[in-house]
This record gives sequence, C-alpha cells and structure tokens, in this order.
Amino acid sequence: MTSPLRAPFTRYVGPQGAAELHEEARPEGGKDTVGELVTCPFCVSVWVASTLTAGRLLWPRATRTAMGALTSLAGADALQLAYGALMGRATADE
Repeated sequence: MTSPLRAPFTRYVGPQGAAELHEEARPEGGKDTVGELVTCPFCVSVWVASTLTAGRLLWPRATRTAMGALTSLAGADALQLAYGALMGRATADE
C-alpha cells in the first residue's frame, strides 16, 4: 500500500512473507539514508510515535480521531489473524 511512497528510496528484492515485501535502501546519493529510515520497522515506529505525540499536543481532536481509526484497524487485523490461525488449525486435519 505504501510501496509507491517508498519506491524512490528503496528497491524491491522479493517477497518476505505473507503480504510482506523485502525492500532495500537504494545506495545512490542521499537516498540510502531515507531508504533505511522507511524500511526499518524500529525507525518507522519512532517517526509514528513522534508524529502522534506532536499531533496530540497541537491538534488533539483530529489526532484522537485518527488514533481511534488506527486502533479499529489494528483490532480488525488482530481478529483476521486469529481467524486465519483458527481456520488453519481446523483445516489441518483434512
């Protein structure tokens, strides 16, 4: 979903897992630094946490709405993963 945003800074290597891509930073110019920042889950988490913290200070109502939507999305993802695991167990005997 965000691959077009990362494309100028990364190159596609191959699939990494279910619905995941393996991308590496482009080694040319300053693109390697930005590429490392957008492909590193730890780095992205720091950027997201910093943005949400600033949002809570500057625009509390809008940030609260966005955080509620993201929380709902995370809950839906967790339910989908649980459903997939249960279906995998149920159909493993067949």
